[in-house]
Amino acid sequence: MANITAGMVKELREKTGAGMMDCKAALNEVEGDIEAAVDWLRKKGLAKAAKKAGRVAAEGLIGIATEGNKGVVVEINSETDFVARNDQFQQLVRGIATVALTAGADIEAIKAAPFPAGGTVEETISSTIATIGENMTLRRAAELEVTSGVVGTYVHGSVSEGLGKIGVLVALESEGKADELAQLGRQIAMHVAAANPQALDAAAIDPDVVARERGVLAEKAKASGKPENVVEKIVESGLKTFYKEVTLVEQAFIHDPSKTVAQAVKESEGRVGAPVRIVGFVRFALGEGVEKQESDFAAEVAAAAGA
Repeated sequence: MANITAGMVKELREKTGAGMMDCKAALNEVEGDIEAAVDWLRKKGLAKAAKKAGRVAAEGLIGIATEGNKGVVVEINSETDFVARNDQFQQLVRGIATVALTAGADIEAIKAAPFPAGGTVEETISSTIATIGENMTLRRAAELEVTSGVVGTYVHGSVSEGLGKIGVLVALESEGKADELAQLGRQIAMHVAAANPQALDAAAIDPDVVARERGVLAEKAKASGKPENVVEKIVESGLKTFYKEVTLVEQAFIHDPSKTVAQAVKESEGRVGAPVRIVGFVRFALGEGVEKQESDFAAEVAAAAGA
């Protein structure tokens, strides 16, 4: 039997909103597997669909840069939030984003590329660490490019131009007016920052995610005593709702919830003067998926003081 710790129960409770005893029972049932426990609780109707964004734990900044029909977003992590307000660190992130426009999204290629102020990116990171006295890492990067159109951008929690806590790129393919496309791209990027879609459309969702959702919906329907012929209808209806929640084109547009994002894009074509197609998006939230050790600040201070 798996050893179920209080930490595991706490994590499951935070993910699902289920009661403590229900979480403990779920973990016991699935031998401590957190994700399986989420499904177990959902099948019992004790938890909502997991829409977990990664727990933000790392500090630092997200940086965005664009040039022509291309946009890049990078994440540079630091140990504390104080560094994000440091001018030298901001220049580092901004410089790395600029380098990525040419070097691409491969981390090793970015590190080996020349930094605008001299030396390589990796050497510049090392020298900045030595100067500021805090560890820093280039964690990830992504790029989007269109043949014709724009890459719209948005930075949330901005501390400076192109730098903040959440960075979004949205690629719009179109032969229409660049200024109208740029405005539309920014609006959709703001939507992505707020709504955090998992995929562009239903076809782009990982088949394993769809299969998992289908299984949970089927188990819940069967548990409620529905006949087999009704179960499939309930599952299909549930999947349609799921797609509306997690796919960009089917989400209610935050700027006008009476329309989906797809409808808003279609309506924009009159202003743009040509067909418009969303071909991709990227959303980086600082530290998502990375957890840092929680500490007792008062205890740290007391220890430092020799108490």
